[in-house]
Amino acid sequence: MPRPLDLHPDRLLPSDPAVRAIARELYGSVASLPIVSPHGHTDPRWFAQNQPFGDAAELLLRPDHYVFRMLYSQGIALESLGIGASKATYNPREAWRILARNWHLFRGTPSRMWLDWVFVEVFGMGVMLEEATSDLYFDTITEMLATEAFRPRALFNRYNIEVIATTESPLDTLEWHGQIMADNAKGTWNGKVVTAYRPDPVIDPEFEGFAENLARFGELTGEDTLTWQGYLAAHRNRRAFFAQHGATSTDHGHPTAQTANLSNAEAEALFARVVKGDVSAADAELFRAQMLTEMAKMSLEDGLVMQIHPGSFRNHNQRLFESFGRDKGADIPTRTDYVHALKPLLDVVGNEPDLSIILFTLDETSYARELAPLAGHYPCLKLGPAWWFHDSPEGMRRFRLSTTETAGFYNTVGFNDDTRAFLSIPARHDVARRIDCGFLAQLVAEHRVADWEAAELAHDLSYGLVKKAYRL
Repeated sequence: MPRPLDLHPDRLLPSDPAVRAIARELYGSVASLPIVSPHGHTDPRWFAQNQPFGDAAELLLRPDHYVFRMLYSQGIALESLGIGASKATYNPREAWRILARNWHLFRGTPSRMWLDWVFVEVFGMGVMLEEATSDLYFDTITEMLATEAFRPRALFNRYNIEVIATTESPLDTLEWHGQIMADNAKGTWNGKVVTAYRPDPVIDPEFEGFAENLARFGELTGEDTLTWQGYLAAHRNRRAFFAQHGATSTDHGHPTAQTANLSNAEAEALFARVVKGDVSAADAELFRAQMLTEMAKMSLEDGLVMQIHPGSFRNHNQRLFESFGRDKGADIPTRTDYVHALKPLLDVVGNEPDLSIILFTLDETSYARELAPLAGHYPCLKLGPAWWFHDSPEGMRRFRLSTTETAGFYNTVGFNDDTRAFLSIPARHDVARRIDCGFLAQLVAEHRVADWEAAELAHDLSYGLVKKAYRL
């Protein structure tokens, strides 16, 4: 007999009955607030074209590197999951069966929690995913996806998503965002989907195709991107173009948080070495460092919020990268310094109250030692939430425990789901709200904050702070 699947109403809330009662009340006050998703990687084409998702595997398996990295770790070939496989050789039903047979691998993981929420709340499944129920799941979900109620825009509206920010390269034409804006103007859909400026392909000299990217950058902007001043002008040009398509933020995924404050002559000389193509690793790092400072200065000019997502050794599996490309689950956290790395940038813009720089980390050891003290002092700094490997119940608790005493709540920016997996967005926000309400309930139980203060904080952490921080 299939095992039943249900979601306990008190899941993730504190186990102490007295504290749980407080958390339950706090959660009830924020559970249905609109979702603001200020940074992520959903595909704007979904919302522009509003075409049905093809099948269960296409929606829930193939875009989710949290899922397929776990399967790969157990020796399952990515091609069998449809990653890098042609339609002629890929069988989505068989891929789903692989997931079902291996569902036990996800016990205790955030992926299990998010997907169980999707199975129950979105598709109404009442039995657990396992090999015996694989086809039931695949057929039920795939049939539902073919209906109008499960098209991207309908799901966007159903889950009360107020705004989603996607992430695009400066080389992107933003065609799909333009189509969404046109439909908004015509009144055919009122969903808000904005972009964010992710300039890594034209900032990182070690990014594949960097020289070709610079050439395309020049074509798009009409600037001479082989000169330092022309290159900076091209960034200003594209940033303005992105802002016209709703962008309120930039995003920078550098290997480290290193910044620099070179003179104009030094920067010009460095850029000249970079464009020649034979750049050393040290010069590549210095150029990325200088460009974080340049981006911060531009944000002071145009008002775009700056996000820095450092500390990932990206594409660590060389063979996988060569065969399948980027973002295939092989990114690994590294130690990250912020105090010394950010000082050159902060010497330039750190005291500017009109500038907003949101810092993220994959190195939890830096929370209390570096990040909270920095954000608790510099007017321009805020702390992004627990990110990537740490957007889990324990990771979220560790974040609050490590940062609140020094940075407080109001130097943080609410929750950020940062996902490609569309239907995990409401699931992830639900987890964040439950964890924050549990944390606040403990403060109330210890008489460290009043109940009315906790109620205000629960609203701010779920909704208010993210809108303010990202200027949405």
